[in-house]
Amino acid sequence: MLLAVLSGFLLAVLTPFLHRLSGHALGWVLALLPASLAIYFASLTPLVSDGGAVVMEYPWLPGLDITLNFLVDGLSLTFALLISVIGTFVLIYAGAYLRGHPYLGRFFVIMLAFMASMLGLVLSDNLLTLFIFWELTSITSYLLIGFDHDKPEARKSALQGLFVTTAGGLALMAGLILLAVMTGSYSLSGILASTDPLHEHALYVGMVICILLGAMTKSAQVPFHFWLPNAMAAPTPVSAYLHSATMVKAGIYLMARLNPALGDGALWSTVLMLFGAATMVTGAWMAFSSTGIKRVLAYSTVMSLGTLTMLIGVGTELALTAFICILVAHSLYKGALFMVAGIIDHGTGTKDLRQLGGLRRAMPFTALFAGLAALSMAGFPPLFGFIAKELALEALLKAPLWSIGLTLATVLSFMLVVGLAGLVAIKPFFGDPVKTPQHPHEAPPGMLAGPAFLSLAALGFGLVPFLPEAAILQAAMTRVAGSPVDSYLALWHGVNAPLLLSAASFAVGIVLYRLWPKLQPNLFAMNSAGARVGPETGYFRFMEGISQVAGWQTRLLQNGVLGHYLLVLVAVTFGLAGFTLFARHDVHLALDLGGSRFYEWGIAALLVASAVFSCSTHSRLGSVASLGVLGFAVALIFILFSAPDLGITQLLVETLTVVLLVLVLFKLPEFVNLSSPFERYRDLAVAILAGVVVTLMILAGLETRYFESISAYYSENSAPLAQGRNIVNVILVDFRALDTLGEIFVLALAAVGIHSMLKLKAEDQHKP
Repeated sequence: MLLAVLSGFLLAVLTPFLHRLSGHALGWVLALLPASLAIYFASLTPLVSDGGAVVMEYPWLPGLDITLNFLVDGLSLTFALLISVIGTFVLIYAGAYLRGHPYLGRFFVIMLAFMASMLGLVLSDNLLTLFIFWELTSITSYLLIGFDHDKPEARKSALQGLFVTTAGGLALMAGLILLAVMTGSYSLSGILASTDPLHEHALYVGMVICILLGAMTKSAQVPFHFWLPNAMAAPTPVSAYLHSATMVKAGIYLMARLNPALGDGALWSTVLMLFGAATMVTGAWMAFSSTGIKRVLAYSTVMSLGTLTMLIGVGTELALTAFICILVAHSLYKGALFMVAGIIDHGTGTKDLRQLGGLRRAMPFTALFAGLAALSMAGFPPLFGFIAKELALEALLKAPLWSIGLTLATVLSFMLVVGLAGLVAIKPFFGDPVKTPQHPHEAPPGMLAGPAFLSLAALGFGLVPFLPEAAILQAAMTRVAGSPVDSYLALWHGVNAPLLLSAASFAVGIVLYRLWPKLQPNLFAMNSAGARVGPETGYFRFMEGISQVAGWQTRLLQNGVLGHYLLVLVAVTFGLAGFTLFARHDVHLALDLGGSRFYEWGIAALLVASAVFSCSTHSRLGSVASLGVLGFAVALIFILFSAPDLGITQLLVETLTVVLLVLVLFKLPEFVNLSSPFERYRDLAVAILAGVVVTLMILAGLETRYFESISAYYSENSAPLAQGRNIVNVILVDFRALDTLGEIFVLALAAVGIHSMLKLKAEDQHKP
């Protein structure tokens, strides 16, 4: 399992080398990996077919007791099979679609990393590793969406997707940490096995909100849905993979995975039903009012994601059965239809549905597979989409809450989806031929393999639904529900309410398809008017506000004046330190000055006088001299308190500093009053604040001791262990030898750099 998850990253590293060896067959070569993974994952289905789960552990950091855990159950294997199977055909498709592209090798590197990240996400049993893979999918999808980096639209869409999903990722991180705090475990299997009612915990509301923010931004739920259609700036293979089996399904997976643990609370169910229904209707409406075939499919994905979220919120056994069926059906038909959209664009040079028609003669196989996939999307028997659609309607009719409203919203969405199916499967291929920018031609086998397999799989699953149900779907339903689910998938359940509602949606959907040429301009105008106050406009205004705040902050704080930098740094640092000192600690000043000698008072007075004179004099030489006096006074303190080494060092440093300052100041202009009296008094106040806070912190530190002083250890062991009686020297040379060595190295490096600069300057001066 560890190799299965990491193999995508390993193959990505080898891809540039394989590109040089395999040439145009690179897609077929790389597809061997996900095909092998699909076989491996399929071999694990007997382990989980009864609804059980297996946790596989691999040591990662044994010294810290950290392991890599992978959870294998019906839900994770369903996602893993979708990722690997669809990934196989996406890689083959991409090799043909991007044939001859100068950055084909780079594309496959990112795509393989994306695939591996998604596999790691759905198979992780540890919350931390799940979050790591979660963020990896955001980063790799950003690179894929912006793959055509020379296009401004691609760069903007990639950044938009990255900002939205990573903002949600930060919320998710907080939610996962809260979940771990509540349960005392970072293991998903442990959390799901716990019987403690999490909805009664004080942190439940905050945790649910954070987790749902992460899941909903990833899966493009309203009001975060706008980034997903814009991600169509990516090459079509990316769109096919991202919309069918990866990225946007990550949020759906997370909600389904945590449903057994969090689904008992009313907050969870209410939020999922409301936002899911709103996303479902919004996606269907926006899809029907669009004209680009990829954009139509993108908004229909938003609709499907909303449906899946709503069904998780309903939470009944029937709803969760419908959830798994729609999940699989959507993956099959959406992957096929996006590949068909790429074939149409590749073969005609346009994606605009208004400029397409009569392509069935030039693209007979594409038309066939598009028809099968679209019938599944519309929920027409005997496709698997029909079974999923009937289950969803039946589940909503029996929903314990808001049954009528949710059913009406779903039927309305299904009506629009039927019209969408006609737009992508009938409009481009039937009717009178329309002249296109390129002469239409059928796609090569590499581009047809994916639509053929996925559309035929949708047909096969519809004809014999009990086979996938028994193999894996039943186990997945059980894991989402948290208890055994009694499901029965069949193509025919008799004449009932769901069938009648489905028939009504077909009838109205056909009418909507016929009226689309007349309705679309008005619908587009309505959407354009609404977009001016929609969430995407809010996103751009938010980003513009960030830029404005950044500009204001830069002008205020990073204005190029060193004095302002020092002022802010000192004021904030010592202001916060002083506040903490007085707010969190009791400061007791018990100074005993009775034993002080007269010369100690004299040195203290000399220190204060030299500091005050240095700050107030207008003479450069006087200021430097007073600083020297201050340094020599400090050296006297070292000597008086038995630190002759430090005293000698201080004397040498101060002497050298004074000499250098005198030499430098002779090259500088006289002191000038550049600041106002207010600024000088302000600076004086900040300086006094810093001095007082430092003094109080030192005194508080002398009064507080959490451990025994280490000085006794040095006194006792300097001679026996280090053969030296000068404790300071022993500490520097023996006890802290590596620290001293590092300082020597830094000084030597600085000396070499200075020598090089001086030498280069001397050489430049001698050049003619």
